Amino acid sequence: MYQLQEIFKALSDETRLRILKLLEEGEVCVCELMQVLEMPQSTISRHMNILKRAGLVRGRRKGKWVHYRLQAADFNPYARPLLELIDGLLEDNEAVKRDREALKRAVKMSLVPRGSSPSKKE
Repeated sequence: MYQLQEIFKALSDETRLRILKLLEEGEVCVCELMQVLEMPQSTISRHMNILKRAGLVRGRRKGKWVHYRLQAADFNPYARPLLELIDGLLEDNEAVKRDREALKRAVKMSLVPRGSSPSKKE
């Protein structure tokens, strides 16, 4: 029951839903999530910890940054059906579409090279 409760808690926030949709694209660095969602590292990390506790994502440290991806479905048996439901419901969501485009631009333009810290704008 605890696992189900943690998933519902994780899915009850718009930012965390947006993060999950971005992670469908593959592994994403916290630095890229900061750019796309326009949020500070501390806020992104707080959301990622909630998603990790729910068994929805896993992270690996690469240099200064943590890179996250969706967790394998066998970690939490409730995850797959709920993520599939959300996938269908949010596929045409405008915020999700904008986030995906912003992620593509961030990666393509190499504004923040994977595994490094964002450069300060002067």
